[in-house]
Amino acid sequence: MLLDQTVKKSNRIREVIQVLVRYGFEDIVTTTALKRFIPTQNKVNWIRAEKSIFELTRWERIRMVIEELGPTFVKLAQMISNRPELLPTPLVEEFQKLQDKVPPFEGKIAREIIAATTGKTISETFSYFDEVPIGSASIGQVHRARLLTGEDVVVKIQRPKIKTKILTDLALMKDLIKILENYFKKNGILNPLEIAETFEKSMHNELDYSIEANNIINFRKMYENEDSFYVPEVYKSLSNKKILVIEFIGGCKITDVEQLKLWGLEPEKIAEKGLDIYLKQIFEFGYFHADPHPGNVLIKPDGTVVLIDFGMTGKLTKQNKYAFAGVFIGLAQQDAKGMAINLRRLAIDGEIEEMRSFENDLNELIEDMIVFPNEEDGMTELTFRLQKIIYKYQLKVPGDVFLILRALAILEGIGLMLHPNFQTLEFIKPYGKKLVKEQYSTKNLSLDLYYTLTQISSLFYVVPSEIRTIIRKLRKGDMNVNIELSGFDHLSKIIDVSANKISTALIIAALVIGSSLSVNMPYNSNNVYILGMPLISFIGFNLALFLSIYLLLYMLRKRN
Repeated sequence: MLLDQTVKKSNRIREVIQVLVRYGFEDIVTTTALKRFIPTQNKVNWIRAEKSIFELTRWERIRMVIEELGPTFVKLAQMISNRPELLPTPLVEEFQKLQDKVPPFEGKIAREIIAATTGKTISETFSYFDEVPIGSASIGQVHRARLLTGEDVVVKIQRPKIKTKILTDLALMKDLIKILENYFKKNGILNPLEIAETFEKSMHNELDYSIEANNIINFRKMYENEDSFYVPEVYKSLSNKKILVIEFIGGCKITDVEQLKLWGLEPEKIAEKGLDIYLKQIFEFGYFHADPHPGNVLIKPDGTVVLIDFGMTGKLTKQNKYAFAGVFIGLAQQDAKGMAINLRRLAIDGEIEEMRSFENDLNELIEDMIVFPNEEDGMTELTFRLQKIIYKYQLKVPGDVFLILRALAILEGIGLMLHPNFQTLEFIKPYGKKLVKEQYSTKNLSLDLYYTLTQISSLFYVVPSEIRTIIRKLRKGDMNVNIELSGFDHLSKIIDVSANKISTALIIAALVIGSSLSVNMPYNSNNVYILGMPLISFIGFNLALFLSIYLLLYMLRKRN
């Protein structure tokens, strides 16, 4: 098994190298450990669509490499396009063009997979099963069906052998990153191995449909008393890691304006309702559907909003909710300092060396978005600008925050198709203010005080025990204390330089005083005089002048 995996990885590495060289990235191959995989004779064709690849930008060529390497690499690029703090902006823009398009597999194979994973034939589970899929993606595809009990459903079926292929590609990715780590860092990708490990976890989740089933169940519980929003039922007893059976929902895409009007619905109100539902997920529940593109947002004839495809969800902690809301409140109130504080609170690592520059960049953002806005500016522009600032100052912000920003930008695009005056920021303001009130409510402040007192109590409980342990070790002679003083080399040099300056100044003073005293000596015709002063005084004054000029020049040079 290990040998098979090694052979597969070796063959796949050769494929990757061929694609890299075809798109003009031979420097990646020839300057790294990948060169040992290059065949001795390798003809390269650098023409694509009657055009030299070197007429394209480096970022465009990276996107084309990803497309040719296949679904796993495409999904990786799509995932990190939602994490713009990790990549240069031009590469993010190219990755956002990638689409998850894979030809469907045969309906006969779909029947075989269902039978193999459930232990039942199609006829034992469904009274009707459409072999022609209604949707196809890299990991699975979706078919219409009807249960024996009469309910219409959709069946999501994982591609055959896709898990083996993806796991091989994931192992290969990590190997490639270790080989090319320095190359990535030179091109602005700062922590490639961390990206790969995050993606690996995400892909393991996507390969297990039972996780999506649990997401659907959680959302149904959250909205069980909501009339204007509906989450389809999942048939968990018929589902497993490779099969997902979900209630079929009849409706139209949220962007089908003509159909909405035929049903007597107002597109403007549908847009407002859809955004309100999504903002409630973020700011109230802190648990949200992370992929609200038009195909995943349906409208029923009675105006009910329906979300489908819960493979990608996100979560925000209570503290992150407050910080995220604070960013938008700071923006609305034209408070760059408030935005800066909340962005730092939001970050996992919020250390910023140039705080004044950080606040100036945020102030410029506020002026462009709020004080002197363009009509076209909205969530897309705000997201882009915020992402640039986060990348510039290397803030490590939770990935779910970028999922929210991306989703809000998508929703604004949908809203503008339905509502000519749609402004996402205006809808966010009330939620932000509500969260600030909640943050400083008596209940929350009491909880914060309780946690603080608990920690202090724990400290008082632990410290005496720790002190007793230290005293016991001291008595037994088991305690070793190592003291290392650092930073004294520089101080020693400063002291040496200062001592030399003082010594030189004292010598100058002694020469001046001695020469002055010798000038007043009684005149003696046997002594040599220059300019009316004894030779010894003349030499002393000149030495003092020379040392004074030297000391002055030395001090001026150090100051500059």
